[in-house]
Amino acid sequence: MLRTNQIAVLVGLSLALWILATLYIRFLPDAFVDPFQGNLGFAASVPMAWLSVWLVRRAGRLEAAELVPGVAIVGAVAMMIDGAALRWSPGVYGDDPLAVRLGAAWLLWGYGLSLGLAYLMVARSLRHA
Repeated sequence: MLRTNQIAVLVGLSLALWILATLYIRFLPDAFVDPFQGNLGFAASVPMAWLSVWLVRRAGRLEAAELVPGVAIVGAVAMMIDGAALRWSPGVYGDDPLAVRLGAAWLLWGYGLSLGLAYLMVARSLRHA
């Protein structure tokens, strides 16, 4: 079980990552609308998800058994913020509805990748233990 201080750090990290992703969507809409850039962005999400999981582990000072719950907390907080923002204030992501929709797809992809990679990292560490 994660300690209160770990959860607080992870919630803060979640907010910071949400802000960065939102700014990326807002100020670089072509990265989502352009077919080549959009595909490249999805591919580039794999190392970025790995980096995010690593950052969650370091910032939260998580043991291997705490990694998936820690990534789940970061993802859950960011997804709830995204859900509320997309419902009540989609303009925070930009003015182009297509860019906002494709940016939301990219966010979902990234959340899934991060959680999946965290699981694979833990499974791998358990196999080598």
